[in-house]
This record gives sequence, structure tokens and C-alpha cells, in this order.
Amino acid sequence: MKLDILAFGAHPDDVELGAGGLLAKEAAQGKKTGIIDLTRGEMGTRGTAEIRDLEAQEAARILGSSVRINLQMADGFFKNDAPHQESVARLLRIYRPDIVIANAPEDRHPDHGKGSQLVRDACFLSGLRKWEIQDEKGQELPAWRPKVLYHYIQFRELKPDLIVDISGYHEQKMESVRAHKSQFYDPDSTEPETLIASKEFFESVTYRAQNYGRIIGVPYGEGYIADRTLGSPNLSSLI
Repeated sequence: MKLDILAFGAHPDDVELGAGGLLAKEAAQGKKTGIIDLTRGEMGTRGTAEIRDLEAQEAARILGSSVRINLQMADGFFKNDAPHQESVARLLRIYRPDIVIANAPEDRHPDHGKGSQLVRDACFLSGLRKWEIQDEKGQELPAWRPKVLYHYIQFRELKPDLIVDISGYHEQKMESVRAHKSQFYDPDSTEPETLIASKEFFESVTYRAQNYGRIIGVPYGEGYIADRTLGSPNLSSLI
């Protein structure tokens, strides 16, 4: 299966929070999307890896994603090295996405920036024909390099290079975030309190989307950082 867009997150729920609106919109328009979680989020204060696996699959269903895979790297301790790059590159060669979306370049959680760089490096290296990578059946996978890489914005307020209109899809995004119910605000939960489990954090996801929307003159938006300079064939296409 060839995917149009493949979104990576260091933890389950990263993609939903940062790019859920975009994925929902693209899937509704007939594009094939996928989500790759680098870790199971097993070091998180709330929930368990097993609970988070189920939540992640439900969130992918809500967003209309065709594929969701967990690479089961070590939460908090994975590295940007050759074995980890190969794990990411193997999926890039299998699914051959034109667009890749990754974590914020730097953020409060060190896994976010580390995951961002890991995916960025793997996107380049995956295009090297002399790097031999096999699938699970031992067959050689041809080189593939995505056309473009974007980074969604997470906890820190980074300046976006691009804002995507997600009006009409914001509630679907929030439904996918709510699918990760072990992690976010629940007044009936007996789990330990955390920053992202607060009511204020959950509401801030909508506040940010509304602010990005305000900037471009629509109800809701999502901000992205481009990995390279953006271009356009003419000014009219930007209207």
C-alpha cells in the first residue's frame, strides 16, 4: 500500500495533538494516511503500554488512517543511530509516502526533538540506493525519499512556516485526542495528576487551533514547520 501522507510521533497521541486535523481532512478528501508511533509511551505517568496500544488504534480509526504501526523503541531512551534510522527507513520504503510529518524540532519532552531528527535523517538516508534494507520476508526494498517533510508544533510555541485550515475537522481531531483517555483530562480519573492531564491543557489545544485560524482568517488551523524553503508556482495559488 502506497500512502500519501505518513505521520510520525515519538509517543502515541503526539500525532493527534499536532496533526490530527490535517490527517482527518486529508483522509476525508480521499488521501491515504498512516501513523507511526516510535514508542508505546510506556514511561508515561498514566496508563499502561497495553492501554495506550488500544487507545492509539481507536484514535487512528477516528482519523480515518489506513495504517498505524508502533516501532516499540524505548520510550525516553531511543537513539538517533543507524539501527533506529533503518527501522524508520524500512517503513518509508514500504509505504512510499510523498509527505512525511514529524515531531516538533525541539520541545519540552526530549523525545520530541530526538524523534524529529531521527525521522528527518531517515527520510534522507532512505533515498540512498546503496543502503540495502530488506522487508520482513528478506526481499530488498527499493530506495525512497519523501518529497517533503513538515514538523507539527507541540508544547512550545514555535513559529509556524505554514498554517493549514482544519475548519470542519477540529472536532474530529479532538475526538481522536479524547480516545487517549488514560492521558488527558478526566474528572473521574484516579490516576496521578500531570500537566497534560489538566483541564487547562486540553482546552489549550482548541485555543491554539482557534488562534492559528485567526491568523489566516478561518475558524481553526494547525501550524507546521517546513524542513526546507517553501515555494509556489505563482502568487495566485497562495490566495
